[in-house]
Amino acid sequence: MTRRALWLTAGMAVLLSGCGRATEGYTLPDRVTEFSVLYKDNCAGCHGVDGRFGAARPLNDPMYLAVIGTEQMRGVIAKGVPGTAMTGFAQSGGGTLTDQQIAILAANIEARWARPQEFSGVNLPPYRDDLGDPVRGEAVFKSYCSTCHGDNARGGTATNSVTDPALLALVSDQAIRSTVITGRLDLGMPNWKNHSHGHALTPQEISDVVAWISSHRTLAITTVRKGTSSHD
Repeated sequence: MTRRALWLTAGMAVLLSGCGRATEGYTLPDRVTEFSVLYKDNCAGCHGVDGRFGAARPLNDPMYLAVIGTEQMRGVIAKGVPGTAMTGFAQSGGGTLTDQQIAILAANIEARWARPQEFSGVNLPPYRDDLGDPVRGEAVFKSYCSTCHGDNARGGTATNSVTDPALLALVSDQAIRSTVITGRLDLGMPNWKNHSHGHALTPQEISDVVAWISSHRTLAITTVRKGTSSHD
């Protein structure tokens, strides 16, 4: 056998020796079904590794999960929230997740962090509702929110402004409503039942104060337009 033949024979032996060995597995992105992977890749960056202490609303909040419910949670994941940084993840809307993956996320968020037994018999405010009266909302704010956020809503000793145009540009009316109802468990903000001792905000008061806070978004836009026109 020539030297060339020997090298060819040796090379074939090396190639054949790898046959039958398991190669490193790779799962296509739309085939991933493990919650921990889906959450880490799609949710943790905004909502926190454990569903808390992220830039966005905590998902590890039993009251929020009780108010929104699994179906609405699934809808938010799929379609996003217009006017905010929360984009839709459904493939049908240009996202990256299948309907199955969205269902896995919603179901496991509830399974891990919801505590429905704590809200049995509790008349929770509706997750969605129309905006109320901003005039009445200002009175609600002064009565139940100004202690922390200041009489002018521009922040207190330990809180920031809730009428800052930069903030309002990043949050939707629904996000404001969710925060009024459920507070921020991770930041120590009270929920709708604990804004004032002995008084839980009524659904109407919630809608009114959301309308008043939201009205500052319109006021800010109007002010900017007037300022721009004065320089033309």
